[in-house]
Amino acid sequence: MRSSTIILASFLVLSSSARSFAQDPQKPPQDPQKPPAAAGEEPTKPTRSFGSALVHNLGDDLKHLPRLNTVYFLAGGGALAAAVHPADDDINRHFIGSGTETFFRPGKYIGNTAVILAAGTTTYVIGRVKKNRRLQHLGMDELEGQIIAGALVIGLKESVRRERPLRSDGTRATGFSFPSGHATSTFTAATILQQHLGYKAGVPTYLVASYVALSRLHENVHFLSDVVFGAALGTVVGRTVTWHGRNFYASPMLIPKGTGIIVNVHAARPVPHS
Repeated sequence: MRSSTIILASFLVLSSSARSFAQDPQKPPQDPQKPPAAAGEEPTKPTRSFGSALVHNLGDDLKHLPRLNTVYFLAGGGALAAAVHPADDDINRHFIGSGTETFFRPGKYIGNTAVILAAGTTTYVIGRVKKNRRLQHLGMDELEGQIIAGALVIGLKESVRRERPLRSDGTRATGFSFPSGHATSTFTAATILQQHLGYKAGVPTYLVASYVALSRLHENVHFLSDVVFGAALGTVVGRTVTWHGRNFYASPMLIPKGTGIIVNVHAARPVPHS
């Protein structure tokens, strides 16, 4: 159990590092009846039908993905995953039969993408019915985050094709291991909540996300390096769908006798809240 506590703390350190890269401009007071908009975001999005808004926002989110913030988190998550990779098998063996399986069993369901999508949909519908545009915005961001996270996880799994941990009977769970979909989904959801509601509200959500990530080790369906990188990837997705204004982008260019890529880096200007 001591090892679980240490690893849980490492997830919190990884998730709380978002503070180092987040901008904290001076903001005018918010309406206490409404949750604050996410950092760097417009307080409301244009009025559209659900389908139109979802498609438009997903396209906008994908434009915000290639920026320095993404590089920071993926580089840090990749380095940490590489550092713990040699101990993957030993850590899983330690967790198997540790007597904490019952405690961690609900993590399989809490971190299920369908469960998080249902929660996001419910939030969106409540916001729509009550005409609370910021609550509606939060629900929409959660839906966008899960769609993008799911697509990235599937793409990485099929590219890396890492096998699941070996069970005591010599079999493995179906599917590929890297990165953990549960860790990615829950850290995506936690980051979106933190961006909308602030770090005080983000602490319990990151605790839940860390709990879900650890549950994958106790079920012997993922390695620690899988869930560490999944946590970093989820943080990237969560910050991407709650950010308007890129600070990094690249585009192709033509040069004499060849081609190249022009990279632009600039500080993102905060969007004033109304």
